[in-house]
Amino acid sequence: MAKTANLNIRIDPETKQMAEELFKAFGITITDAVNMFLRQSLLVGGLPFEVRQPRYNAETEAAMREADDIIAGRTKAKRYKSVAEMNADIDGMPDVE
Repeated sequence: MAKTANLNIRIDPETKQMAEELFKAFGITITDAVNMFLRQSLLVGGLPFEVRQPRYNAETEAAMREADDIIAGRTKAKRYKSVAEMNADIDGMPDVE
């Protein structure tokens, strides 16, 4: 029986590089980190960290609901004739050209 088994995962190259740099600072490899994660998962009987949905401030949540409503067709998206008009709306100032 083999002393090790291969595990193939897909991850974007940027995340992999950043993780390698992080773990290198601890003197370990990604393989070491994955082994630590799996062993800790087995030890605690689940994920070794809390998993929850992110919470956003009220303004961000309202913007996300508005985007969902626009995508679903419940709300019409605002349209502007110019960048100046859009900026004026964002800034709450009258359109000046």
